[in-house]
Amino acid sequence: MKAQSTAEVHARRTIPYWVKIVALFFVSWIFIYGNRAILTPVIGEVKAEFGMTNAQIGLMNSLFFLAYTVVQIPAGIVGDTFSKKWVLIPGFFLSGVCLAITGAAESLWIVTYAWALSGVGQGTYYGPQFALSSQAIPEKYRTLGSAIINSGSAFGLSLGFMVSSYFTLSQGYSWRISFYLFAALTIMVSLIMWMIIKEEPNIRREKEKNMQKAPSFTILSMKVLFTNRNLLVSYAISFCSLYGFSVMVTWLPYYLQTERGFGGSEAGVVSSLLAWASLPGALAFSWLCDRLGKRKLLMAILIPCAALSTLVLAYSHDSVFIISALICYGLTGKLALDPVLIAFVADNAPKELYGTAFGVYNFVAMSSTIFAPYLTGYLADRIGSMEIGFYFSAGLLVISVFALAFAREKGRT
Repeated sequence: MKAQSTAEVHARRTIPYWVKIVALFFVSWIFIYGNRAILTPVIGEVKAEFGMTNAQIGLMNSLFFLAYTVVQIPAGIVGDTFSKKWVLIPGFFLSGVCLAITGAAESLWIVTYAWALSGVGQGTYYGPQFALSSQAIPEKYRTLGSAIINSGSAFGLSLGFMVSSYFTLSQGYSWRISFYLFAALTIMVSLIMWMIIKEEPNIRREKEKNMQKAPSFTILSMKVLFTNRNLLVSYAISFCSLYGFSVMVTWLPYYLQTERGFGGSEAGVVSSLLAWASLPGALAFSWLCDRLGKRKLLMAILIPCAALSTLVLAYSHDSVFIISALICYGLTGKLALDPVLIAFVADNAPKELYGTAFGVYNFVAMSSTIFAPYLTGYLADRIGSMEIGFYFSAGLLVISVFALAFAREKGRT
């Protein structure tokens, strides 16, 4: 009786596994987005050192996202068939190593290829991570847990903008210092992942079954995930949403510096407002999503607001309107929309195919990021302004509103 009581007390004091997973993946997203963001404030310095045009620096980012995108579906399939943990961790470690190589590179080709390989490492993360978290988090906390995990991207985006701006634009250090710092921290987080992440015994049994029938499993995955109406709608919305977000992540600080008159470090701080504003937006809308179960209704509110904010950002030259538009976009844009979309995908995808489903979802979304950086840079070189890139982003968000009309809201179970 005493032993049982002690065991019960110990169980109550132990942090639940799903809470550890949420905290770990929150930190992981800080470095997924932080690693991407550190390049943006120092685009001018990198361009000057290697003699690059806007189109070339845009192409460098497009190659990163191309590499990131092409491994999405394979990573999801391999994770569902064998082990999500051992797809996710080596890839995350690789991204940190390649980030360090990018910072150390002395030639344009090495910088470009190392940056692209860092994208390959990051590309193994999304599907396995959200599959693991969706399996671990209790259903009643799923959207909120996903929002907390996803909010790490806001911290990472802000941290990347501010750290890179501070060291290089304010203190005069080489742009490389931020790459070394974030690479070291990324490698440390990958080691922490190895110690914490586990897969439940019943999940491992599913792996053994899937290994025995891997070909039919893969065919079934593709058929189900490309014939479900709601999943197709979620893919379309995520593509349009992420296109605009990619334009901002790649070009926003540089756009504010060169076309809206903001100082170097000031542009980094102002750009980070987008990320900070997304935190209350994501948490509030995810709470409502769990509370009401109305994914479609919330998306119908968020997407038009994000489109309007993007239009204001492209049109206005007034700093007050620009800052207000960034805050509004943060509250209602991609980072706030993601937890609702993730819950929508989880509602409609078979549980045994979660890794593949999230891999397909993110593959389609990230396909937009292959085009967004290069196309915006190319148009800026041709037209002489980046405004057209933001107008185009707003137009895609309007298209996603029409796509949402084809979704069918599931009743609560």
